[in-house]
Amino acid sequence: MGDGTVVDGEAVAVELRPARLGSRTLAFVLDLSLQVPFALLVATVAVPLMLSRSSAFAHGVVVVATVLVFLAPPVLVETLTGGRSIGKFALGLRVVRVDGGPIGFRHALTRALVGLAVEWPGLLVPPLSWLLCLGVMVGERSGRRLGDLAAGTLVVHERSPQSWGWVPAMPPQLTGWARRLDLTGLDDQLANTVRHYLARNRRIGEPARTRLGLALASKVAAQTTPPVPPGTPGWAYLAAVVAERHRRSLHRQAVRRGIAARILAEPAPDPAAETAGAGSGARGGRGFTVPPVP
Repeated sequence: MGDGTVVDGEAVAVELRPARLGSRTLAFVLDLSLQVPFALLVATVAVPLMLSRSSAFAHGVVVVATVLVFLAPPVLVETLTGGRSIGKFALGLRVVRVDGGPIGFRHALTRALVGLAVEWPGLLVPPLSWLLCLGVMVGERSGRRLGDLAAGTLVVHERSPQSWGWVPAMPPQLTGWARRLDLTGLDDQLANTVRHYLARNRRIGEPARTRLGLALASKVAAQTTPPVPPGTPGWAYLAAVVAERHRRSLHRQAVRRGIAARILAEPAPDPAAETAGAGSGARGGRGFTVPPVP
């Protein structure tokens, strides 16, 4: 699962976006900014105790202070929050098992122990261990650190990519026809060009608007089936194709996110929210009819 793809119990592949060095470093810096004041607070209590007692007692105080500062907080926080620290929560990251499931106490403890020993603070030969950790994260395909490799975990992005932006609504008279469209041959670049044309066609003067619309409609018709119904306005045809393509994309995303949400033990996002910014139709398109496909 090095590429961030997991297969759930229903044998469905679910893509989880691994967090890379940049986002993980920012999350670590945020966590560290909270860890330093806590470490200073522990030190104000521990140092007087170390100075007032025997060396054996002082060593014991050092061990307890180290556990309180570097071990207990990440283990407790990640266990109780299902893989989120303060920094990870701020950046939309989460620790999961390599099979996509939520982590438990054992995973959080293993990650923290390895981190304490060789990563941060890296009690064994720092700063060489720090360089080793960075090298592993850069070289590992999913950006996993040594603690992740030992615990069998992965840090992933929870937040969804940005939505499409404005998308034309489906012309009602073409809804049934659009459901039968074969869009497998329609490439992303052409679909995006059509969407931008529909969004901006009011600002395109004639005859350039009609000429460009006919050219786009002919290209789309050559890559899709069945043919457009006779007499369909060109703007409505293009709007129907883009709207149907968007609807199917939302459906696929909803299925994938629903499975991923079950894996991560969280509610699935509402796909209806994705269409909140969609327009009511093609913006002012008019003036040409799609020619029949030769």
